[in-house]
Amino acid sequence: MSYPYGGRSHYSVVIVGGGQAGLSLSHCLQQRGIDHLVIEKRSLVHSWRTQRWDSFCLVTPNWQCQLPGWGYLGSDPHGFMVKDQINDWLAGFVAHVKAPAIEGVTVERVSRVQGTGERDRFMVQTDTGLYTADQVVVASGGYHRPIVPRLAEKLPATVAQYHSAQYRNPAQLPEGAVLVVGCGQSGAQIAEDLHLAGRKVHLATGNAPRCARFYRGREVVDWLADMKYYDMPVTEHPLREGVRDNTNHYVTGRDGGRDIDLRRFAREGMELYGLLSGFDGGSFELQPNLRENLDSADATYNRINASIDKFIAAQGLEAPPPSVYTPVWEPAEERTRLDLAAAGITSVVWCIGFSPDFAWVDAPVFNGRGAPVHQRGVTNEPGLYFLGLPWLHTWGSGRFSGVARDAEFLAEAIEERKMGLRSSAMEAPSAPALRAA
Repeated sequence: MSYPYGGRSHYSVVIVGGGQAGLSLSHCLQQRGIDHLVIEKRSLVHSWRTQRWDSFCLVTPNWQCQLPGWGYLGSDPHGFMVKDQINDWLAGFVAHVKAPAIEGVTVERVSRVQGTGERDRFMVQTDTGLYTADQVVVASGGYHRPIVPRLAEKLPATVAQYHSAQYRNPAQLPEGAVLVVGCGQSGAQIAEDLHLAGRKVHLATGNAPRCARFYRGREVVDWLADMKYYDMPVTEHPLREGVRDNTNHYVTGRDGGRDIDLRRFAREGMELYGLLSGFDGGSFELQPNLRENLDSADATYNRINASIDKFIAAQGLEAPPPSVYTPVWEPAEERTRLDLAAAGITSVVWCIGFSPDFAWVDAPVFNGRGAPVHQRGVTNEPGLYFLGLPWLHTWGSGRFSGVARDAEFLAEAIEERKMGLRSSAMEAPSAPALRAA
């Protein structure tokens, strides 16, 4: 085969994934003069173009967009970039990094080829041929397979079904009522998008928490940044590694940013239910936990604000007076069935997330749930790393705000190992022959 980038088959480092994480690491490795190759299955930073709806905007303020050597460049640091602005900014980052990358190439398997001790290499099998590397970084993210429950197979063929990754705008859906399943960030924002467009929305909630957009005169993210929340490593979080399984708080940056209050939507005509659990006899089956879900979300909202109150008091800061959210609507009853035909539901949008798929990584670094076990991206398999995962190290690890710090950390680890490999090679009388693992 001919190798599409540089005509080489071996690199010191192969980075699998060309999103913001992989490109951030490429930037850090280039600064250290470490040769590497980025292999991207589709196109660089493609998910921001292909897996976001038309009205999508950031839920974190623009000032938190800080990729290596490429911060937010606009005039509204406390605003929230919309989809086209995000993609323009990322296109600038791609041009800034100039990563040695190949696109449209799928990595099918990563495995170790054993030599002697520190001379081990990795095989990186792709759909266009084989590469080898001294070290490999998996930077493909953790959102690979859209989750759609098996009960979806029971729905009539007349009902259009979409995953949140496929949703674009209300006009895409057929006329009629819409059932949105899940109220995390995507579910809550898509439900709002449909609601604002005048569509009849039925929302099956879950246990997602929520937070305020603004509190006591400032954006809540600004307060939390001052409180060093975004610098807290996973090892110091009260939930420890359990925080990686948490659903993100729902809030929006739309129209300058605001709270998302499902109770207000209900007061305006949106129909709310508990957790969706099944479909039988033409009706959706739902758990009687709507009140519990709403109360839990509000409790988190008030708890975050209370922590800000304590910070303000401890620092002796001047700020508008504190407040506590009180519900603007309460469910009259817990409805456990939703008749599809009677409600006029013609489409369902599944907003229950993604599952990771690391089956192509042939290494003993995964737990029983298929998640990689690591310390700040460094695994027990020498030379194998992960980058860009939620809470890899801090809250910002899977976002624009923290991936630069993680990339810098891994670049240092990679450089140290590279120096060790070089020393080992100089001491060895001859390079050992590689044998297949």
